[in-house]
Amino acid sequence: MKRGWLGLVGAVLPTLLGAQAGRGGGPYARIAILRAHDGQTVDFEAGYIRHLAWHRQARDPWVWYGWSIWAGDRNRWFVYATFGHSATSLDSAVAPADDERDNVLNVAPHVEYIGNALYEYLPALSRGTGEPQPTARLEFTTVDLVPLPGAEQAFEAALAGGQSALRGETLWYRMIAGGSTPRYVRLRPRPTLSAVLDGRSEQAVPDSARHLITRVTVEILTLRPDMSLGLGSPAP
Repeated sequence: MKRGWLGLVGAVLPTLLGAQAGRGGGPYARIAILRAHDGQTVDFEAGYIRHLAWHRQARDPWVWYGWSIWAGDRNRWFVYATFGHSATSLDSAVAPADDERDNVLNVAPHVEYIGNALYEYLPALSRGTGEPQPTARLEFTTVDLVPLPGAEQAFEAALAGGQSALRGETLWYRMIAGGSTPRYVRLRPRPTLSAVLDGRSEQAVPDSARHLITRVTVEILTLRPDMSLGLGSPAP
């Protein structure tokens, strides 16, 4: 969806190990963030829907999630993502040149591209698969660690110690490229806002790992089925 992504993939994919052919079962995800220009939200959303129509007509096999940020400093920004990829599938996007052309025509005039990153799913720290259920709400937590040797290993060990106590779908991803590292995101799909609030007692990180953290941000996202592709019906 953006030319810069092609360069990012070309630089990163040779270093990814254990890649599988095709989509499904792969550990890699792409998560990107857009901000509509002031006064252009309606134009952006209409253009993005037209762009998804191009993906549909091009028989894009990927599933694209779309969310609006409902609670957080980035209120009303838009998050789109695709999950469950092998490295090979990431290097085989449908018609990249035509995709970029349609993106420039329909989306780019109305937005600022804020972020575009590649993540690896961490099943040993999570409960669920590497692809979130398309529920109405999503708790989106970003954790930045101190950039010191061993911080990632210590943080992941602390999370692994509490994995068996997780309640409900809880998905951890490690950023590979696309922003300041070390960075992790936790996705918790939930059917309602009350379900998100009911889970507040399950803290994002254990106390034993707090000395490793420089910043934690928790946002609540709302699924946009009309700005998604291939999801089917939202999960109850």
